[in-house]
Amino acid sequence: MSQLRVGLVQFTAGDDPAANTAKLEKLVNEAAEGGAQFVLTPEVSNIISNSRSHQQRVLSGQGDDPTLHTMQALARDREIWLLIGSLALKPDGADDRFLNRSFLISPEGGIAAHYDKIHMFDVALGGGESYRESAQFQPGNRAVLAKTDIGNIGLTICYDLRFPRLHRALAKAGAEIITAPAAFTVPTGKAHWHTLLKARAIETGCFILAPAQTGQHSEKRHTYGHSLVVSPWGEVLGDGGQGEGVTFAELDLKLVAKARGKIPALTHDREFRPPDEHKTKQ
Repeated sequence: MSQLRVGLVQFTAGDDPAANTAKLEKLVNEAAEGGAQFVLTPEVSNIISNSRSHQQRVLSGQGDDPTLHTMQALARDREIWLLIGSLALKPDGADDRFLNRSFLISPEGGIAAHYDKIHMFDVALGGGESYRESAQFQPGNRAVLAKTDIGNIGLTICYDLRFPRLHRALAKAGAEIITAPAAFTVPTGKAHWHTLLKARAIETGCFILAPAQTGQHSEKRHTYGHSLVVSPWGEVLGDGGQGEGVTFAELDLKLVAKARGKIPALTHDREFRPPDEHKTKQ
């Protein structure tokens, strides 16, 4: 399939998974009714909460998660490909940190691929705003590429956007589309969101699809919005602004080969030594 209509869901998740799922259902249906063949939701679509104890009470494991089950049924009923940007899930191993897991759901309702966020957002932004994601979530350790009838899709999540090596590996493995669901902060969003997404698209010659959380989630959490669709040449094909809703765009996957043909940087890698430690002459 060379022509693909996509719909990026943007909304404001709160700390009630059931309420978030109801919002998602409405918006995914809106996207499907608008003709989207591939619908994408943001990072942590099932919950944004500042309380680990609250999350421990209300979250589920993958096998029991109601948001996942609802979205699988919706993908099947609507006969669409659906990316659940990510869900916060209880783990099933010894590590008691949650999972931040993205799911690609097929039109039959099955899980075609899943990906655990690799890079953890451990930052201090100033003004009292800081995050230590590694204390709450287990990092993944595996890049994921899904080969589907709508294209080869590489999966990433939010802070992964700042690590070009992951995106390059996905592109060199055959990705034509890279998904980047996010819950970007406002300060970093204003400064870096558009620039980073355009850079990753240009470097890889891929379409970048970035559905985003938006607005005021709690007294302490506010996200940037601006769900973006970026072409392999770095053109913004859709921008969701700051409100809740669906951003539609038309993808022509033939543009992937066209962009890479003009600048075949993916074939120009050369080995090099890392910089030597500077030594002052005595």
